[in-house]
This record gives sequence, structure tokens and C-alpha cells, in this order.
Amino acid sequence: MNAGIIGAGIGGIATAIRLRNKGYEVEVFEANNYPGGKLSSFEQGSYRFDAGPSLFTMPQLVEELFELSGKLVNDYFEYIRLPEICRYFWEDGTRLNVSANTQEFAQEAEKQLGEPAEKTTKMLKDSAFKYEILSGLFLEDSLHKLSTWTSAKALKGYMNLHRLGIFNTMNAANEQFFSTPKAVQLFNRYATYNGSDPYQTPATMNIIPHLEYNIGAFFPKNGMFGITESLVELAKDLGVKFHFNTRVKEIVVENKKVKGLKIAKAEEDKTEDFRAFDIVVSNMDITPTYRKLLPNAKHPEKLLNQPKSGSGLIFYWGIKKEFPELGLHNIFFSDNYKVEFEHQFQKKSIYNDPTIYLNITSKYKKDDAPADCENWFILLNAPANDGQDWDKLIAEARQNVIDKLNRNLKTDIATLIESESILDPRSIEMKTSSVQGALYGNSSNNKFAAFLRHANFSSRIRNLYFVGGSVHPGGGIPLALSSAKIVGGMV
Repeated sequence: MNAGIIGAGIGGIATAIRLRNKGYEVEVFEANNYPGGKLSSFEQGSYRFDAGPSLFTMPQLVEELFELSGKLVNDYFEYIRLPEICRYFWEDGTRLNVSANTQEFAQEAEKQLGEPAEKTTKMLKDSAFKYEILSGLFLEDSLHKLSTWTSAKALKGYMNLHRLGIFNTMNAANEQFFSTPKAVQLFNRYATYNGSDPYQTPATMNIIPHLEYNIGAFFPKNGMFGITESLVELAKDLGVKFHFNTRVKEIVVENKKVKGLKIAKAEEDKTEDFRAFDIVVSNMDITPTYRKLLPNAKHPEKLLNQPKSGSGLIFYWGIKKEFPELGLHNIFFSDNYKVEFEHQFQKKSIYNDPTIYLNITSKYKKDDAPADCENWFILLNAPANDGQDWDKLIAEARQNVIDKLNRNLKTDIATLIESESILDPRSIEMKTSSVQGALYGNSSNNKFAAFLRHANFSSRIRNLYFVGGSVHPGGGIPLALSSAKIVGGMV
């Protein structure tokens, strides 16, 4: 038996490992000349940057792949648990360094924000409770199988439905929990972890803080791209074959069953070669999978036409100075969070007072920047590409970022930038085939979001499966790895 996998994103690589462990001969076809999809890396002069995801949580999902393969994790992959989660900055001068110790975090939030420590502690316990109930149902099993809804896990969910926040928004729930606007804003920001608006997305998304605070935030010793590198090495050691610069042109279907793939070398786009496979798994965004690779199949138009998640605008700056007041993860908050999200999702623009996420891997991986310098990865919440004038938006956003950082850090950032690259929704779509440059597929800005993602299998075409951030259970490294586990369990 053999399997063809379309795309070497983290979900595709993990699926390849799982299928190889089931005895399949596995080949992975990737249009780019590198693996990882959004979880990739690049060098800019003397600086190295992780191109996409910058936060590592739930390392057990990575470790599980090595254990499944009978390999020692440390032979391939090493990481540390971070002693600090994030550093927060507000325009009025308030600063909060969040310890990985939840009690210390709660006490510091009381000291700096005026938020009673017991409320923060209660919030994190509630997040853990929600995760315990929802993870088995939404993250580990297919929502598109009857057995999921008749399981013991589902019954436990039904019994606690009133506590899961399905009928409330994240912001409304956080306003009920906390007494200070800054604490509400801090926990509202977790909506951005799946490209959502806290004023629209359901309060079930308050399971996300549990991953970061109660389980922990981690850092791979070789940077985030180390996750990709280690899993590719594992896959190759198991016998998985990777074909880079190779574009899949069509999923060939006969009698409602997968027969194989038509492929072409990227530089020879017109030359097609048919390869027979018993099963096919697409790690490509679900929309182009249907639109481009399954032209003759019936398309699930309702799902494909759902509004898309948020995207991002990223500046990669080589900074010729070190800032001791900054950590690995830093947030500079907007003074009007609600208006910022209105700009992103209603006006399809970027607010002139953006919340800035600043990641500096050279804080832990010193060779990512020259001595006495830092590699700054700056991410702004941005709308999906809908034909905006991105050149104008980028120029305005860049100046707004510089002005905001200058105010908060009392410096002149513009004079310190010695190298720069930019990634916007247009280039995200071009490099990763993510429709409109949306980072997490369909939007999660409604209470039915979990049900508006495509299943991990085709109900119309036998032996066709789907994995990655645009299908169930969603986007981000942990969910992409979870989707691979679900597919592995189905095949």
C-alpha cells in the first residue's frame, strides 16, 4: 500500500510519519524548495528568522511522533520550558512580565494591573476545565463521525454545556471574570491565536490560555524551524520520500475513488507525470485543493465560501542594538482593542494604533543575530487579502509601528534597522496557498465555527483525506499535529 501526500507543511510531515508507521510507502510532494509551509526559516544577512509560528506549546504532540516511531526524541529534537511567558507594554507606562509560574503571574497582575490574584487563578482553572472537556471532543476526534457524538467524552460535554461558553463571546466572558480593562485585554488577545476577533469569537476559545500557562510555553533549541527539521529527518529515517519543487496538478479520481496524482516539476509546469497511490492526503489549503486539484468533483461551496480568518503583516528587522527590557515574546497593546478588531474584520484594514507582537529568538538562540544585535519579528493583526492597497497599508503600518515602539522604548528604532524583509497576506498566499493569506483557514468569529471546517476525510471520494490548518480541528502547530493524528487514526 502506498500514500501520496500533497504539501510538506507540519501537518503533512506528521501524517507521513504516522502512515509510514502503519506500513505505507509514503511520498510527499511540495511545490516549494523547502519543507514546513508556514513553519519555515530564512536568513537575512547575518540574521536568521523563523518565518511564521513563533510560539511552541504542547510539545507532547511532537514527542509522540518519535515515540510512535521507536526513536529517542533527544536524538532529533531538544527544547526548553520557558521561565517567562510574555512581557506586556501599555501606552500609559504599565508593564507586566508574566512568569511561567501561575501563582507569581497572578500576584504580579494584582500588583501591576490592580486585578485581584484570585480572579486570574480562577480564570486559569476555568480554562483548564474547558480544555479537559473540549479537547477530547474537538481536538482528538473527527466531528464528522457519529461515534464522536455518542461517546463518553461527548456525554461529559453535554452535561457541562452551560460551563463551556458556547453562547457567549470571549470578551463578554472575560469582562465577567475580570474587574480591570487591562486584564480583559490581556486574555482577549488569545483570540488572535486562531485569527479571531475576541468580540465575536465564542468563549470556548478561552481554552487557549490553558496551553500557555498551565501546560507551558517552550522554545526549541534550534528555533521554531527546528520542529520542521527534526520531523523531516525522522520521516526520512523511516523511509518517507520527499519531492521538493514538485507541484501536484490534479488528484486523479475514478469511480469515486482516488487513483493517484498528476505531478509536475515546478520549473516544468506543463509536464505532467501520473503517479498511482492507494490513498491521498492533501495538506494544501482546502479551497485550492478543490478548486485546482479536483476540478471535476462536487465542491462543498458553503464551506469553501465561509469568511476567512485574520491574516498578518510581518516585519523582519535586523536591529543593531540589544534591549534588555525585552524578552522572547513581547506585546505592545493598542489603546483601543475593539476598534483595532473592527478595522481588521469590518473595515478590512489595519488600525493606526496597532497591537504589536515582537518576537526575538536571539534572546535564547544567540547565533540568530550578530553580537550586540537582535532579530526582531514584528507581527500585526491584518485582514485577509481582499484587494486592498497593500503597499499603502504597509507603509502606514511601518511608520505607526516605529512611532509606537519609539514611545514605549524611548528610542529611535528607524536608525537601528539594518536589514528588513516584509511578509503580507499577498505573499503568504503565494508561498503557502492559503486562500487570501488567511493564517487559519475559515474564520472562527461565530459560535458554529468548529462545525464550519471541512472534515479530515472526503465523504464522496474514497481514500481521500485532508490535514492541516484549514480543516478540522483548525490552525496552529498543535491543531495541525492533531489533524495528522486524526487522519492517521482513520486510515
